[in-house]
Amino acid sequence: MAEHTSTQAGDGGRLQAVLSPEDEAGQARFDEIIAQDSRIEPRDWMPEGYRKTLTRQVSQHAHSEIIGMQPEANWITRAPSLKRKAILMAKVQDEAGHGLYLYSAAETLGTPRHVLNEQLLTGRAKYSSIFNYPARTWADMGAIGWLVDGAAIANQVPLCRASYGPYGRAMVRICKEESFHQRQGFEILLELSRGTAEQKKMAQDAVNRFYEPSLMMFGPPDADSPNSKQSMAWNIKRFSNDDLRQRFVGMIVEQAKVLGLTLPDPDLRFDEESGKWIHQDLNWDEFKAVLAGNGPCNAQRLQRRREAHEDGAWVREAAAAYAAKTNEKAA
Repeated sequence: MAEHTSTQAGDGGRLQAVLSPEDEAGQARFDEIIAQDSRIEPRDWMPEGYRKTLTRQVSQHAHSEIIGMQPEANWITRAPSLKRKAILMAKVQDEAGHGLYLYSAAETLGTPRHVLNEQLLTGRAKYSSIFNYPARTWADMGAIGWLVDGAAIANQVPLCRASYGPYGRAMVRICKEESFHQRQGFEILLELSRGTAEQKKMAQDAVNRFYEPSLMMFGPPDADSPNSKQSMAWNIKRFSNDDLRQRFVGMIVEQAKVLGLTLPDPDLRFDEESGKWIHQDLNWDEFKAVLAGNGPCNAQRLQRRREAHEDGAWVREAAAAYAAKTNEKAA
């Protein structure tokens, strides 16, 4: 449909968009669907801001799944048993599948996959800051599963009810698989914490290093989060960054007791009066630096991704040639 928008001077001399009759009807229908807490589908009219917000969020989620394969794949051959190797391999395969689900959902918003991929390879697209930290020991596979995947579950379960249909439906399967990943990490840490003194020390060290970065996964404080309020108004998000962080902290406090490990947070306590968990101030300067590309492993993660993309060129070319030949025969 051709665009029929124009502008006129509004209050204070600002220019405001004037919707065409078609867009006015589309906006009214969109507002009705959101008010009913129903679902927007790819062929429905949607505001450009809604489309851009979702494209950014879903593609960044997909990029995070793909980049997140790297620290774990690095430990497949070094896992302590054949059982552990098989489990970790299955988990990495799951992450690849999650990335594909999410890229497919993002494509329904109008941006082709090769464009999304190019944005990642060139460093223009963001992905979760947590994957720019190194996985130094086997215990880190436990900490990543318990803390990182646990934070992902706390953040992603509400997304199963996201107002955009393809995203919400993709999240249902992803969250089911993430729950197994979290249990796997918990079980690794549990076994280590009940092992030798050296093994328990290794588990505690991994938790110490991943605790704060996992809390940062929910994003900056609500006061510094420019997109959260609008995303919640559009029913993309259901809870604010700080609310989700609170839920996660409350969850891992009890689990840490079962593990026999401590959370490296001297300020951690539950405030009866406010009904909230008080935790230490997070290093938001570090968070911003990692997002800006200055984390411990940023350059390494992107370089490995570029190498994998180049190494897989022959597969993409073969698939394209096969598809062209099949279409030619069908024609």
